[in-house]
Amino acid sequence: MAGSESDSDVMQSLVEAAEAGGGGLPPVDRWNPEACGKMDLVIRRDGSWWHEGTRITRERLVRLFSRILRKDADGKTYLVTPVEKIEIEVEAAPFLAIRMDAEGEGKAQRIAFLTNMDEAVIAGPDHPIRVETGADGEPEPYVHVRGNLEALINRATFYDLAERAVEGEDAEGRKVMGVWSEGVFFPLGPKG
Repeated sequence: MAGSESDSDVMQSLVEAAEAGGGGLPPVDRWNPEACGKMDLVIRRDGSWWHEGTRITRERLVRLFSRILRKDADGKTYLVTPVEKIEIEVEAAPFLAIRMDAEGEGKAQRIAFLTNMDEAVIAGPDHPIRVETGADGEPEPYVHVRGNLEALINRATFYDLAERAVEGEDAEGRKVMGVWSEGVFFPLGPKG
C-alpha cells in the first residue's frame, strides 16, 4: 500500500472502522475519504481472502473487513473507513451466495440467498439476479447484496436455482428460462 503508515497501523484502523457499526453495518456509503493507495489484498473467486500472497484464515478478521467493503462508480472495490479508502482486488465478486431457499410459486415466489459472510438477501427489485457468460462459456450468476456489491452464486446453489426455472421472456422478448422472485422475472439462460 502506498503511504507512510505501516501495515499494522492500517489493519488496526480497518478493524476499528469495521467494528463501528455495532449490530448493523457501518455507513460506508456516507464516508468520503480520499483514496490512499492500494493494498495487496485479493478476494478470490472461491471467496477466500489473501493478503500479500497468504490466505487470511482468521474468519473474524475477514468478516470484519467484509463490513467495510464498497464498490465505487469507478468499478474498483475499496475498504473504507471515515479517514481512509484503500483499493483491493476482487476476482469475481466480494461475496459468494452459498445457499438459496424459496417459498411460494410463480410471480409470488420469493427466493432468499445466504452469503459466505452470513448476509441474507431476497432476490427482487432491490436485489436483482444477473447471469453473465464466463470466458469458458459457462454461466456466471450473481445476486446483488448491498451498495454496488454482489455475490457470485456458487455452482451448487445455481443448480438449485435452475431447478426452479420456468419459461419466460428476457428484456428483448426472447424466450428464456428464469425464475420469479418478489414479482420480478430473472432470466437465467436460453430456453433449451
